[in-house]
Amino acid sequence: MMETFTELVIAAPAQRVYALASRTERWPALLPHYRFVRLLSEAGTSRIVEMAAWRDRIPIRWTALQTNDATRPHIAFRHLSGWTRGMDVEWTFEPLRDQTRVRIVHRLSFSFPLGAEWISDHVIGRFFIEHVAGRTLACIKRTAESR
Repeated sequence: MMETFTELVIAAPAQRVYALASRTERWPALLPHYRFVRLLSEAGTSRIVEMAAWRDRIPIRWTALQTNDATRPHIAFRHLSGWTRGMDVEWTFEPLRDQTRVRIVHRLSFSFPLGAEWISDHVIGRFFIEHVAGRTLACIKRTAESR
């Protein structure tokens, strides 16, 4: 199983950071590496979103079940389609005085046996996820701290 995390401390309250992160349909306006986010359906705190981003010049795209919990705050994604189908993503927001530690954890197990560990660790994890998640947190940090 591949597990990777990206973490950043943001000089803003947890609820402000959560509000930016949980409204994924607004990500393309905040995150220049996101091509689009389409809200396909919504029911209570759960929604299905189609997301597309750039990893440099490489287009990537997936559909996910997103579950928001403003009381914790916490965001969970379950990838429903794309190369990362079955991946679980968890966003946590830890208050630290006047700051918030945001951590994104990605977990993925491929079902095919040959080369799955190397592909998930090196290609999916290091090349795609770490790059895109790092840019995402940096942009959210810049936006949250500027308000």
